[in-house]
Amino acid sequence: MKRTNVQLVMAVLLCAAGLILIFSGFWVAPTGEIHNSVLVAFGEISTFAGALFGVDYSYKIRKE
Repeated sequence: MKRTNVQLVMAVLLCAAGLILIFSGFWVAPTGEIHNSVLVAFGEISTFAGALFGVDYSYKIRKE
């Protein structure tokens, strides 16, 4: 059961971090160091990875 708890925490953290970066990409003016498209792209990837973790977690819980 410990592995599924770690997986759930990682899913929540990845989704939260992805959403924060997506919205930061729209609000933060580019200062020349990190372009907002990079923030948005990484945010989308993190959100997608978190969603995959969450779907896998829900199927594992249903199985048990």
